[in-house]
Amino acid sequence: MQSMTRKLFGTDGIRGTANLAPMTAETVLRVAEAAGRQFMNGDHRHTVVIGKDTRLSGYMVEPALTAGFIAIGMDVVVIGPIPTPAIAMLTRSLRADLGVMISASHNPYEDNGIKLFGPDGYKLSDQIEAEIEARMAGPIEPAAPARLGRARRLDDARGRYIEFAKNTFPRHLRLDGLKIVVDCAHGAGYKTAPSVLWELGAEVVPLGVNPDGFNINAGCGAVHPQAMCEHVVAHGAHLGIALDGDADRLIVADERGRVVDGDQIMALIAQSWHRAGRLSGGGVVSTVMSNLGLERHLQGNGLHLARTQVGDRYVVEHMRAHGYNVGGEQSGHVVLSDYATTGDGLIAALQVLAVLVEAGRPMSAVGQVFRPLPQLLKSVRFGRGAPLDDAAVKGAIDRGKAKLGDRGRVLIRKSGTEPVIRVMAEGDDVGMVGAIVDDIAEAIRRVAE
Repeated sequence: MQSMTRKLFGTDGIRGTANLAPMTAETVLRVAEAAGRQFMNGDHRHTVVIGKDTRLSGYMVEPALTAGFIAIGMDVVVIGPIPTPAIAMLTRSLRADLGVMISASHNPYEDNGIKLFGPDGYKLSDQIEAEIEARMAGPIEPAAPARLGRARRLDDARGRYIEFAKNTFPRHLRLDGLKIVVDCAHGAGYKTAPSVLWELGAEVVPLGVNPDGFNINAGCGAVHPQAMCEHVVAHGAHLGIALDGDADRLIVADERGRVVDGDQIMALIAQSWHRAGRLSGGGVVSTVMSNLGLERHLQGNGLHLARTQVGDRYVVEHMRAHGYNVGGEQSGHVVLSDYATTGDGLIAALQVLAVLVEAGRPMSAVGQVFRPLPQLLKSVRFGRGAPLDDAAVKGAIDRGKAKLGDRGRVLIRKSGTEPVIRVMAEGDDVGMVGAIVDDIAEAIRRVAE
């Protein structure tokens, strides 16, 4: 098939408000039929693995997907609430043809989404997503009555992932004596993350581990780390770990309650692996959003930062194509391809903990690897049209870039998941950065109204 455009799929699968298009039971069922047909090759019994986070709407999306896959003759393995990276792992482990995670990641409970993984455990390429959309537009042949699929539940899936995660932690180390606050965002990692840390010897202070279908990501987790930071200080913990709703992101807090973001986490792991001779690719892969301070720090250590467009799957695609084993995003997606095919908050946390235990120093001493440049990000909503094509907006962007020169960066991009334009600038002069972002954001606002 030729290259085609995607309307349904965004930067990370399909996402939208639950029970409104495209996240309706009818559309979800159609997605399952088309995705199933895409991956049904050969004469074997075809299998799909389905997991979800803790949103109320998961109860609607899961059976709709199940019905669609069964209707075209695929067997379904239903997992229930489990982290996104666990679905990637189980898809490979069970030799499944396809893996599906029902989650809107860090979004509030009203939203939901579908992330698809191929049989290799990697998120699908833009091309394959476009082909699935094309299939949805035409007739999809149902299975004959005798060829319908079956569904079964895998009861020990959580235990399998717990063992998998523990095996990524160095065997000669333990977490004895460490008190760790773990904020699971009332999401998919609410059982697995505390269990892994406790089994490795840590004293765990659990937070965000009482999902009720509505409280996922609500004032907690990687997107709202303030609660974790406060609990670290209140409990005298050595550090805090915050995951997002589907547990593929990680934000850390040091013992003083200061946030350690994805850029610092990547720098910490890359530095440790480089010293041990196990960093491949000669650097780190991240997105255009990562701080210039990370880039300068890596350059100072003879390493480089390869940048991609926003979206952890673009990071992974670049890592695979060019032989890197550390990559991620400032927002906390950290991809360690020695262990996993996608971002995994818990596995990244275990690597941070390994550095901490071996160093024998507090998190505040090891967590601030580089000095970040002042960076400001503003989001401007727009109704319709293309504000970035407007001459006044282009002029404001050009002025900002000229002011900063080689002492910083200006980055303007449309969100892949909502009608928002992100305006970001960074540089050594915080006042100049603020003025540039305000100037560009105001120009966009005038056109967008």
